[in-house]
Amino acid sequence: MEKLLQVDNLVTQFRTAKGKLSAVRGISFSVDKGETLCIVGESGCGKSITSLSVMGLLPSNGEIAEGSITFQEEELTTKSEEQIRRLRGNKMSMIFQEPMTALNPVFTIGYQLREPLMLHKGLSKRQANTRAVELLNQVGIPDPAKRLNQFPHELSGGMRQRVMIAMGLACNPSLLIADEPTTALDVTIQAQILDLIDDLKREMDMGVVFVTHDMGVVAEIADRVMVMYAGEVVEIGDVEEIFNNPQHPYTKGLLASVPNVDDAEHSLESIPGSLPNLDEKIEGCRFHARCPFATDRCREESPPSFKVLETHESKCWLQEVNAHDKTATPS
Repeated sequence: MEKLLQVDNLVTQFRTAKGKLSAVRGISFSVDKGETLCIVGESGCGKSITSLSVMGLLPSNGEIAEGSITFQEEELTTKSEEQIRRLRGNKMSMIFQEPMTALNPVFTIGYQLREPLMLHKGLSKRQANTRAVELLNQVGIPDPAKRLNQFPHELSGGMRQRVMIAMGLACNPSLLIADEPTTALDVTIQAQILDLIDDLKREMDMGVVFVTHDMGVVAEIADRVMVMYAGEVVEIGDVEEIFNNPQHPYTKGLLASVPNVDDAEHSLESIPGSLPNLDEKIEGCRFHARCPFATDRCREESPPSFKVLETHESKCWLQEVNAHDKTATPS
């Protein structure tokens, strides 16, 4: 597989009145061409900050303090804003969580679709208009020529999200980052959007990073899964491994909280407590306060990432003490 994106030891910080706070704490992952990596975890765990770090879209008080982000063998952390802008929307693009705030309300759909095509591909307005109609048709929007002259508020939520996908795909990117693009949509439209992204990924052989908190979505579209908690990667592996053989207590808790309509006796379980604040000083494992298996070592020492299999890692001391699992070794 051709590697598109490689992130190593990424640390993203924010400057605040309390000092510098780390929202992402030394995470590493990769995305191959034609692969979908799902980043999963509850709100506030650092999923969106990770994607914004890759895209170079951090707010003014945010910065990448450490680490490397390599896209198609180019180091992004040392590039200027202008160099990143040439890549963004062209070779790498992003679909945002809320299209009503991501789309500019004072410009027509056609204007916003034509802009990246004219900027990155050098198309004339007429050529860009033709391509925009093709894109809207590709994402399943009826009467696409008419939609070009409409404003975002004139479209439904599902149609606005399809417009965002069309904008993201306008320049045939190699990497697409989708930040919870189906959160505000009903289940029927959500299923259509997920199928659409998956179909376009296969058609264009893109790499996709899909940010979500919904394990049902993960099961449907992921090739690999990265579970985040409090700014750290606690487990990463192939989707079958994560669902059939979860190792980290947090991953098990997320899966236990998913409803199962096929099992009448299935009871939903919650994870006690809540995520720690960014400024909270925590010794040892960051999940220990909510973990039913926590030991004194968990409260005192931060665990390394242990290899369960070649493609499966878990950041938990249980891997070391699990006597029947001889394959778990620090990676």
